[in-house]
Parts: sequence; structure tokens; C-alpha cells
Amino acid sequence: MTRFLYNTFIRNLSAKIAATPMMATVLVVFVGCTLWTVWYSFTNSRLLPTGEFVGFDQYRRLFATSRWNTSVNNLVIYGSFSLVFTLVFGFILAVLMDQKIRFESAFRTIMLYPFALSFIVTGLVWQWIMNPTLGLQGTMRNMGWANFTFDWLNNPRMVLYALLIAGLWQGVGFVMVLMLAGLRSVDDEIWKAARVDGIPTWRTYVSIVLPMMRGVFVTAVVLVGSGIVRLYDLVVAMTDGGPGISSEVPAKYVYNYMFGAGNIAQGLAASTMMLITVLIIIVPWAYLEFGGKGRRS
Repeated sequence: MTRFLYNTFIRNLSAKIAATPMMATVLVVFVGCTLWTVWYSFTNSRLLPTGEFVGFDQYRRLFATSRWNTSVNNLVIYGSFSLVFTLVFGFILAVLMDQKIRFESAFRTIMLYPFALSFIVTGLVWQWIMNPTLGLQGTMRNMGWANFTFDWLNNPRMVLYALLIAGLWQGVGFVMVLMLAGLRSVDDEIWKAARVDGIPTWRTYVSIVLPMMRGVFVTAVVLVGSGIVRLYDLVVAMTDGGPGISSEVPAKYVYNYMFGAGNIAQGLAASTMMLITVLIIIVPWAYLEFGGKGRRS
């Protein structure tokens, strides 16, 4: 038994030593800071995390705040549209790109280029485009269309859709590349067999290709979903939460309370709710990808 434990420890010892700093970082920084965040969300800390334990008071105050409820509602609306449109447009573009078109590399680079930009840059660019005076509206009016209106950034009912356009512009290309990699992994013999059987192309995609790409879709959903939950840069760059609080999001609420209002406990309570949301996304993915495989084997 002793020799077995020794051999187990010695096996791949260099790899274990190399992984030690990363494991320590995960335990101390990620796990430790997460536990710290959750604990102090149950206190009444203000400028410094030194308050006394107050139970769920911060969470009751959180859900009684109109700004937080508005930010959650905005995130649900933005996230629902963003997730659906990003996956649909990304898959459609990947299908078109998979037709062995000319200059594929150039088109793929052009579509992926926005993803290389930060959300701050993307937000500023689209803020200029949608600016009523300097952007599309001003340009069209200068060209003679005096009644043309495109002031979504100043319209509380449309500002979320302005953010959605900018978010899709940046994220669709990345999902397209993921989907294209999944399509390229489908064996050509499957397509040949489908053509021999007389199955229409659209039916082949729906009934055969999509089920085979389940892992790609789940990965895309997790990546896009986690990005939606921590949406912050784009909002700050384009609207700063306005007009009023019509484009507030949870991440901005956390930042404002922790560093603007000097209410650390309230900001940590909001960030804990964001953490729970991320876990709701990641845990089912981990179960499907690892637990399900183990059960089937």
C-alpha cells in the first residue's frame, strides 16, 4: 500500500510541481475571494469591510431597490435577445462560410475582427454611430432626409436594443468561428449519405448536423451567457446607464455601490447574486459535459 501511494505521488511529479502555482492561485484568489465576498455581503460594511453580521438585510434591501430591479430586468431582456441572436446569426454565418467560398480567410478575419476589440472601444464606436447629432441620424438629415430619426441612445424604450446591436456586432464573429469549427468536424461521408438518401440540405442540418454539434452549442451558450452576466464596459462606454437608469445592468450597480456610494456590503450582495447566476449557467454545463458522459459510460 505504501509503495502504491509512493508510485502515485511520483507519477508525473514534474507536471504536478508545475501546476502547483496555478492551483494555489485558484484556491487563494478565486475560491478565497469568493468566500470573502459572500461573507461580507451578510454584514453592514460601508467604506471598509469591518461591519457586523446582519443576516439577509443587504439582500432584502437589494431586492427592494428599484435600480437593482431595473438592472436585472434590463439584463434579462438584453441577455435573452443577445443569446438567441448571437447563436442564430453565428450558425447561419458559419453555414455560409462552410460552402468553400472564395477568400474565405479574408471574410473570416473580417467577421472575427470586432471580437479583438475591447467593449470600451466597441461602445465608443457605436456611440458615435448612434449619436443623434454626429452619427447616422445627422448624416441622413444632412443628405436631405430631414425627418429621419435614429435616436435610440436617448430613447429609454430603445436604448437596450442599441446596446444589443453593438453587442451582436462584437460577439457574432466569435460564435461563427466556434460553429464553423464544429461544422468542419462533421464527416463528409455523412453529407454524401444524406444526398444519396435524398434528404434536403436544411433537413440534414436540423436532424443530423445540429445534434452532432451539441457540445459546440453548449460551449457557445456558456461563453456567451457568462459574458452577458458580467456586461459592464459596453454600457459604460455607450450610455453610462442612461437615460436615467433605463440601461442599468447588475455589474454597473455593483461598481457604483462599492466605489461610488461607499456601500461595500450592498455591492457584495449584488455581486453574490451575479455569482449565483453564473453558477446556474455553469453547473448544468458541467453536468452535461462530465456527469452525463460518466453516466452513459
